[in-house]
Amino acid sequence: MEQFLVDLTLILDSTVRLAVPLILASLAGLYSERSGIIDIGLEGKLLAGAFAAASMSAVTGSAWLGLLAGIGAALMFSGIHGLASINFKGNQTISGVALNFLAAGLTTFLGQSWFKRGGYTPQLSGDQRFNPITLPFADQIRDVPVIGQIYWELISGHNIITYFAFLAVPVTAWVLFRTRFGLRLRAVGENPKAIDTAGISVTRLRYQALIITAVLVGIGGAYLSIAQSAGFNNNMSAGRGYIALAALIFAKWRPGPALLVCLMFGFLDAVQFRVQGQVFPIIGEVPVQAIQALPYILTVVLLAGFIGRAVAPKAAGVPYTKER
Repeated sequence: MEQFLVDLTLILDSTVRLAVPLILASLAGLYSERSGIIDIGLEGKLLAGAFAAASMSAVTGSAWLGLLAGIGAALMFSGIHGLASINFKGNQTISGVALNFLAAGLTTFLGQSWFKRGGYTPQLSGDQRFNPITLPFADQIRDVPVIGQIYWELISGHNIITYFAFLAVPVTAWVLFRTRFGLRLRAVGENPKAIDTAGISVTRLRYQALIITAVLVGIGGAYLSIAQSAGFNNNMSAGRGYIALAALIFAKWRPGPALLVCLMFGFLDAVQFRVQGQVFPIIGEVPVQAIQALPYILTVVLLAGFIGRAVAPKAAGVPYTKER
């Protein structure tokens, strides 16, 4: 029983760590899509943020400067997406896909040009990364059965971005559903003409949403390279931006359910790490590739028929033209 509790706690601890970039990317997409901007480019922003954060941290030795660089890269990509989608009224899906391709190629090219490591950045250590934080009394109660194990292993010992990600969920719910800005943001995603008629700038609101999106997804990208890992490697976002979008749809564009879905994906990811190489009755050892595909297969299965009717904001993906 004690060993089972230890194993379960370790899996849940991994769940939390693996869910953080999904949570941040999902909340980022929530702001943009609630404002009427479809953001397929979350994957590219995650990747760009991860590369910029690791590169800046490697050069300056500061994780905080790396974090700012990750946010800056995501802001640049959001600016391009906003220009194409809002000002030029282009197809938002195509713009997002183009950003994903741009990020995939640009990070590899710049990584090879700057560091000569095949697209990788140098390994980071010390102040170049966000290190775990030990919460008060964690050392004192770690040997207490059950409670000590949970507090020491599951609640304590995470980096500051992890705690920020979980705090961002209730903050996002409050902003979107309890503030004037949130009301306007949701309204511009449903009926931008009504917002414009009230004398509120649709363009400004949508750019504000894209700025918040960039900050959150940039932090998520930085988490990948300078908190969860010790440097950048090619395509390290590994489809997390797409999974975050799937989580957002599954949660029907609500922050609380989005958190639960991201934790579910994180749990499946954690389980696949634990069962790799295990021999199962009858079927024997399952190929590693099949186990690694489990979270992605679940994404397809859920979206194919288990989420019910998910109705996106009515103006999502529709460019707004101001009437004169």
